[in-house]
Amino acid sequence: MSVRAMYEKDADLSILTTKRFAIIGYGNQGHAHALNLRDAGANVMVGQRPGASFDRAVADGFAPVDVETAVARADVIILGLPDEDIGRVYQRHIASGLRAGQAIGFVHGFAVRFGLVEAPEGVDVIMVAPKGPGALVRSAFERGGGLTCIVAVDRDASGRAREIALAWGAGVGGGKGGMIEATFAQECESDLFGEQSVLCGGVQELMKVAFELLVEAGVPEELAYFECIHEVKQVVDLQYTDGLAGMRRRISNTASYGGLTRGPRIIDDSVRQRMRDALHEIQQGAFAREWIAECESGKRRLAALEAAEAAHASEPAGRAVRSLAAGAIRSV
Repeated sequence: MSVRAMYEKDADLSILTTKRFAIIGYGNQGHAHALNLRDAGANVMVGQRPGASFDRAVADGFAPVDVETAVARADVIILGLPDEDIGRVYQRHIASGLRAGQAIGFVHGFAVRFGLVEAPEGVDVIMVAPKGPGALVRSAFERGGGLTCIVAVDRDASGRAREIALAWGAGVGGGKGGMIEATFAQECESDLFGEQSVLCGGVQELMKVAFELLVEAGVPEELAYFECIHEVKQVVDLQYTDGLAGMRRRISNTASYGGLTRGPRIIDDSVRQRMRDALHEIQQGAFAREWIAECESGKRRLAALEAAEAAHASEPAGRAVRSLAAGAIRSV
């Protein structure tokens, strides 16, 4: 590896008990960071406006306060908010209350990388970005483990920013799952690119087109769904545990040969260039500007795109396949 993973032994865990942590936002990531840090022995408060997330925090044993109060009382302020909300909440409720000696923490590099937040002088700027959604951050911790976390320091005003970040990362599970140091830009750009080109974009489009082509060729929709969408998990699970080469050792020779000879025809140099273009849009800020404008206009395009995907022909086929698979599991 070109980076060194760090664990609990590399962190000063006394920071968890000597610093006061405020989690701003009790949503996807926020709730996991709050619960894990509390269970790790940290002094944790939640800053959350009234609503469903407020009620959830209360049910989990917290006494939420308004954001301004949380900022005033805390040493480490962690923004567990969606990317699109951070700039607004920061300007309205956080910026004026920050003081020298505090640290402001992020669970994703977007807001700092693209200038939505500029902390005042004297404030540490740090990040702990778990490599997974909040539900997995919490469940892995509850099982005695943890997810790998990306740890970054954008500003070390106190001289202890890295120590604080490592303690926070260890407290949410990175002490068991490993912590890797990077910059805000590296974390943000790689995360967005992975989502767009593979995890949440490229793979889905590839699956949908493959499904459509098989159906056009006369294959029943349920079988097309099985082959091009449902079975993806089986192969990904092999890659997750054994890597690409290990996966190939566990599939048929026919499948391996076909994939190795036809795969590069599909993902050819023209696709590589379009992926490079997408990466450049991220690095140059074009995607961030587009997404911020989309949020400011009410996310209407996002809603339309999600509705169109929900209406795709693969959806009813998928429900049928999942029902069939669930029945097969129950019969075993």
